[in-house]
Parts: sequence; structure tokens; C-alpha cells
Amino acid sequence: MEEESMEEEGGGGGGGGSISSSSSSYEAFMDDQNHNNWEVAAAGAGGRAGYGQPRPLSPGEPRSACGQRDALGAQEELEIQMMSEAAHGQGKCCEPAPGKGGAAAGINLNINASASKFLMNVITIEDYKSTYWPKLDSAIDQLLTQSPGDYIPISYEQIYSCVYKCVCQQHSEQMYSDLIKKITNHLERVSKELQASPPDLYIERFNIALGQYMGALQSIVPLFIYMNKFYIETKLNRDLRNDLIKLFTEHVAEKHIYSLMPKGHGSVKLYCPVIPLYSKALLLEAQTTPFWINPSTMANIVKGLYMLRPEWVQMAPALFSKFIPNILPPAVESELEEYAAQDQKLQQELIQEGFSR
Repeated sequence: MEEESMEEEGGGGGGGGSISSSSSSYEAFMDDQNHNNWEVAAAGAGGRAGYGQPRPLSPGEPRSACGQRDALGAQEELEIQMMSEAAHGQGKCCEPAPGKGGAAAGINLNINASASKFLMNVITIEDYKSTYWPKLDSAIDQLLTQSPGDYIPISYEQIYSCVYKCVCQQHSEQMYSDLIKKITNHLERVSKELQASPPDLYIERFNIALGQYMGALQSIVPLFIYMNKFYIETKLNRDLRNDLIKLFTEHVAEKHIYSLMPKGHGSVKLYCPVIPLYSKALLLEAQTTPFWINPSTMANIVKGLYMLRPEWVQMAPALFSKFIPNILPPAVESELEEYAAQDQKLQQELIQEGFSR
């Protein structure tokens, strides 16, 4: 019994020693913590160290841990500098930060091409040609060939986003060139189709081509508004809508103007040689032939031609004056009898055609 009592006392003594040891460790920890707090306060008061200065190594901490922290801090600074320079297009993302050449130059980032590309969200010219422009090309095709009232199954938000990203990645020049080439090829096909049209369908098909193209511009120009604002207007000092209207003028309207209007009236300069498809100006002939074409078709073509090239008024002032105000000089009192004679002549022609008064 005495031995068991002594063992219990020994066990109790051991437990007391453990508690005493824990208490000593806790007091040492608090002393060390207070000492560190005092050092930080003293450093802040004395101005020797400020916020963010690395703490000193503890007695049991290996020195390699401090070096690892310094290396990680330098690596983070270098990566941040790379991101900033890439966003500003400086092209110097591989150079070490000034003043940190020794630590930063010794860091091997081990970032492969795909990871770096993902990190900086870069769109290369290969990405543009293989991914972004095909989407734009398909959407432009559908817009150029749509009929009025047709539903076009494209995402305008997606197309606008493609244009936005390409402009931000410095692909505006290539995208503008591709757009002009795309629309030029389309207009050349339209012109060839018009040349193959018979006289009785020529005016109507020209009106469809003009209306379809102008309708497509109402969608194409807004989709490329970001390119227009930050490239065409700022660097080329032009406007996208005006450039696209000029394309229709040069590749379609000028090639067919002498088939619509009389040749030799007024001094109109064309950019390309034009051979009339028909011996008579079809618009003038249609004007003197009742019910050949719908009056709204005639009005659309005349107003469209005036919008494309106002100087074409010189080719047929009387025709343009029927649909556009202030084309002819104002009427004068001395010519009232002549105007009355022209009206009487028109009435007689209508009577001869079988129309009653």
C-alpha cells in the first residue's frame, strides 16, 4: 500500500511538473510577444522601420524561410509589373523591375506560353484570323443578304463583343481592311447580277439591291461602332458609314448610272469607265410609260442616287425635281404660261393612252 501511495504521489508530481512546464512556456511566449510589440512601437516612434518591414527571424526559425519570403515577394512584384506593362502595351514584360535586378532576375517564373497568354488575355493575329474574324464574316454575310423583315439568327451582343476585344488588342487596322474587302466582294457580285438583268426587271432589281444594302448598313455600322470611334475617326479622320456608302457608289451605282440616266447631260466625273447596258435611259423611259414601275420604286431610286452623288442631278434635273424639293430654280410669273402648256400636254398624252378625265 505504501508503494502504491508513493507511485500515486510520483504520478501526481509528474503531472505537477507538466503544468509547471506549460506555465513557463506560456510566460516565455507572452514575454516574447510583448518584446516584439515593444520593438514595433519603438520602430514606429523612432522612424527606423515602417509598415510592411519584414519581422526578424525567431531563434528556432531557419534562415531559408526568410529567403523564400523575399523571393516570393520579388516574384509577386515582377508579375504585377508584367501585367501592368502588358496592359499598357509597353512590350517589356520580361525585364526586371528597376532597382530589384538582383532578386528579380534570379527568379525563374516558369510560365509557359499558354499560361502567359491566358493570364494576360492576349488575342494574337492567329486567334483573330481563326476565331474572331470568322464570326464577324458570317454575321456580315447574313446582314448583307437579308430581306426586309427577315429574322437574322445572330447574337448582336456577341458580335459587338468580338469587335470590342479586337480593337482593344490592336487589331483595328486588320479588321477594317477585312471588312472593306468583304463588302467590296459582295458589291461586285451584286453589280454582275444587275448586268445580267433584262430591261423590264433592271430598275426593280437595282432598287432591291440599293434598299438591301442601305438596310444592312443600319446594322453593320452600329456593330463596328467601337472600331469607328477609336480607329476610323481618330486615325483615318473618316466615318465608317460614309466609307461603306462610297463603296456602293463606286462598285454598283457608277457602273449602272448610264443605264438609268441619260448620258452627256452635265459634267459628271466617274471613277471608272462605264458602258451603258441599254441604249435608252431606263428611268426616263419608265417615267414616260405609265405603270411600268411602281411610283414608290422610282422615288426610292431617285432619292438614293441623289444621296450617293448629289451632282447626278445635272443628268436629269426634271426627273429629280419630281421627288426632291428645290432642285429646279423657283418659278417666276413670266413662265406661268409655259407651265400651263406642259400640264395640258401631259393631259393629252394620258387621254391618248386611254385615261379619261
